Amino acid sequence: MVISDIQNFSEGRTKARAYFCYLFSKNIQNRLPSLSVESIMPRLFKIKADLENCDGVYLLDHRGVQVSPTFTATGQIDDDVGRIRSDRAYYYRAVREGRCTITDPYPSLITGDLCVTASQPVYDEHGELKYVACLDMPLREVIKISRSSRFDKFFTSLFKYSYAIFSFALIAVAVLLFFKGIQSFFVYEISPSHFKIKDVFEATILITLALAIFDLAKTLIEEEILGRNKENSISGPHKTMVRFLGSIIIALSIEALMLVFKFAITDPEKLVYAMYIVAGVAMLLITLAIYIKFTKLKIDE
Repeated sequence: MVISDIQNFSEGRTKARAYFCYLFSKNIQNRLPSLSVESIMPRLFKIKADLENCDGVYLLDHRGVQVSPTFTATGQIDDDVGRIRSDRAYYYRAVREGRCTITDPYPSLITGDLCVTASQPVYDEHGELKYVACLDMPLREVIKISRSSRFDKFFTSLFKYSYAIFSFALIAVAVLLFFKGIQSFFVYEISPSHFKIKDVFEATILITLALAIFDLAKTLIEEEILGRNKENSISGPHKTMVRFLGSIIIALSIEALMLVFKFAITDPEKLVYAMYIVAGVAMLLITLAIYIKFTKLKIDE
């Protein structure tokens, strides 16, 4: 359950951050004079009251030192006053980005369960950082916030099951193509003593197409059903596109090579048609290289 919760949080992180940003901007105004702990804490209490299962709220100063107790659902923790939080992600990320942020899930010191901290920097009228307002929320509650719509859950499940059906159908097609390619070895009696290039190429094309379709189905299962997106690499629809087109380019290259041999022996005048396929393969390679380059740059950013 923990792994699936973290995955669900990752998918709905943007929506959850937008929700917390709305709560902070609605209740805690920036660029105001005479900011103090006494003027900000009541607004934090209002946010806490709006959230049913908030673990706690507290306030840090501009140096990352906690200047208020941690107010939980059952009371307050006075010992937290004066603790240095400058090394915590909810402090330095809010200061660095200058906006509302949410952390990755981590074990809560209050409950021991996984939680997420949302933080909002508070500036005075001169634009100088005065405080960082923080609130802790259980991970499961954040997931509920990011997936508050029943239609969202319904269509997420619908798309996942649809991808599963199509993936297994593609695997069935790949298996049929594979056995057809293997069968051609026996039909054409391909052996060292009975060897025809045309028959070998036809079997190779069938097996290559089977590999391309199977690889596509494998990518769909891993990324759309199991959610195994790898970071810092080409993933998602980009990875699917690259793998599938790569296999198709290999199949077309084999077909073009087969036609070159065939026309060179039987009808040299038709070699130009084989060259058209070779030119098309070269164009596909160039465009695929450009696609990979710009996709990789976008992911790295």
